[in-house]
Amino acid sequence: MSTTARVTDQTEPLVRRLLQRQIMPTDRDFDVLSLYVDPEPAALDADKYEIGSNKNARELNAATMRKGLTTGAGIHPDQIESRTALRVASGEKLSFGTYFNAFPASYWRRWTVVSEVRLALTVQGAGATVIVYKSMARGNSQRVDSVSTSGDQAETFTFDLTLKPFVDGGWYWYDVVAGDGDVLVESAEWSAEVPADRAQHGTVDLCITTMNRPDFCAKLLGQIGEREALKPYLDTVFVMEQGTQKVTDSEDFPYAEKVLGSTLRVIEQGNLGGSGGYARGQLESVRKGTATYAIMMDDDVVCEPEGIIRAVTFGDLCRRPTIVGGHMFNLYARSRMHSFGEIIQPWRFWWQSAPNVFVDWDFSSRNLRSTRWLHQRVDVDFNGWFMCAIPRVVLDEIGLSLPLFIKWDDSEFGLRAKAAGYPTVTFPGAAVWHIPWSDKNDALDWQAYFHVRNRFVAALLHSQYPNGGRMVRESRNHQIAHLVAMQYSTVEIRHQALLDVLAGPHKLHEVLPTKLAEVNAFRKQFTDAQLQADPDAFPPVRRTKPPKKGRDGTEVPTGRQMTIAAALQPLRQLKPARPLSRQHPEAEVRANDAKWYRLGRLDSAIVSMNDGTSAAFYQRDPAKFRDLVRRTVEIHERLRREWPRLVEEYQGALAEITSPEAWEETFRPWTESEEER
Repeated sequence: MSTTARVTDQTEPLVRRLLQRQIMPTDRDFDVLSLYVDPEPAALDADKYEIGSNKNARELNAATMRKGLTTGAGIHPDQIESRTALRVASGEKLSFGTYFNAFPASYWRRWTVVSEVRLALTVQGAGATVIVYKSMARGNSQRVDSVSTSGDQAETFTFDLTLKPFVDGGWYWYDVVAGDGDVLVESAEWSAEVPADRAQHGTVDLCITTMNRPDFCAKLLGQIGEREALKPYLDTVFVMEQGTQKVTDSEDFPYAEKVLGSTLRVIEQGNLGGSGGYARGQLESVRKGTATYAIMMDDDVVCEPEGIIRAVTFGDLCRRPTIVGGHMFNLYARSRMHSFGEIIQPWRFWWQSAPNVFVDWDFSSRNLRSTRWLHQRVDVDFNGWFMCAIPRVVLDEIGLSLPLFIKWDDSEFGLRAKAAGYPTVTFPGAAVWHIPWSDKNDALDWQAYFHVRNRFVAALLHSQYPNGGRMVRESRNHQIAHLVAMQYSTVEIRHQALLDVLAGPHKLHEVLPTKLAEVNAFRKQFTDAQLQADPDAFPPVRRTKPPKKGRDGTEVPTGRQMTIAAALQPLRQLKPARPLSRQHPEAEVRANDAKWYRLGRLDSAIVSMNDGTSAAFYQRDPAKFRDLVRRTVEIHERLRREWPRLVEEYQGALAEITSPEAWEETFRPWTESEEER
């Protein structure tokens, strides 16, 4: 399919279509109220520097975040009258310039055929005032228009608003001020005239991969199925069951099955990781061929159902087929957003937040209207598959997920789509709440294998720099740091990952069902991978000499000290270990303090894991250090030398590996079982 932007015929009939409606929290949850309505003044003067582009701006934003603005104070959940209605108490001013209720004008301006929107607002109550605002990319707000009610009866006001000045950023929103009595904001709808052939909304195949989270997944299914507004958008809800604890055994599943009915289809297969689960959903969607989009969604999320509708609506009206992703909020601190958009930094070939984006932003402390950087449009390279709508035509043209098990499947797909002319938009107002990643360190455990292998595979496919830019050198340096930190199991599986990259692309499908078990079995021989939940499982801490001057090593070194440590600590690893350290750890090290420059001073240590559930006994081994350093140098030299060959092999095999036919062969053991039943 051509990726050329569609030119609208000016004589083509136009039809008005709903783009976005005012919504309130589905369960009146006070923790998320700040994402829907805001009682605080728009204190933009507290953020008067440029958008995060200098040190002063960042320090000031951080200080204000710590101080907090207690957004949500003064609003009672009982003011929520329905899913779409809110009561404004007498004398109160509330703003709907919030994450879920402001209109992200710049995204509609940049990516869609919409050039003008209409806000229709219905309020009831004497003496009420409605004020419409807009903002620019730098966060400057401007009053656009205002009206007042003339009596006690419900009145509907309309505002026709152009999208012309929103090239780089900006939002529309409205505030409501109550007079002597309460005011009911019954509804607010943003609509636009669109070509008649875009008047009907698309449909989705929802693809959920689940692995031993039966209750979480069943509750998510129930949440999706019980929303009447969402049902017309659902074609099929695919659940790829890859665990031993089945979603069908959850006590919440009968309700989910009831509300979803024939829309629900549970598919059982072996544990093929996230990429294998999502690829199965993509394959089923492509072969079925009836839905407009396939939405990838994690099983451990709480969904704002309206976000699915908004993602579909936005995708329907984009100039060209576009991947539309949602944002991710923290499930345990529900007003905090992890990132406002992600890119792949090309020289390092590593994912990161887009420029000028603040991570882990708390909307209950700094609301949308008071934060300048949130008003710029953020462009991305990819969107995580915790919630991401992929047009079926894109899957038809560029193929399905790479068989990577976990890690880098979503980001690689985004880069592949971008190269084919299909952009990704992380769209404000479409979001889920997800278990945070901040309490994990998946660079150390079995996931380290997949991080390294898959990152190099993606770089070989998409990096524009010789040798992947900084990748080979950075990977070698990381190996040395892990060795200094006595993390020998991590170094070994990272070596195996690189050797598998060097072996070429053609075994990626073959090892998909078996690689995780191989990695876990291999790691068990190393003490740093043998985790114990019981603190008494380890010997007591003892050391021959106390720390020098009583320092415990938790001090953060200066840049100069770090440089000296990087030069000297690898040399220290060649010395024999202190005898007592063979039986007793020299220290207990918290996960937050388990840095290479801290662990490199010790000959042994009990090191806790980031999730707080267990710890491991690290022991320095000079002989192993020498062997692994030698192999590290050899493998990375091979990577540098053979990079051009590998680029040719991986890029040449991409279409075959991601084809529906290749995935059908991988799924055959389970599809044949389904046919037999």
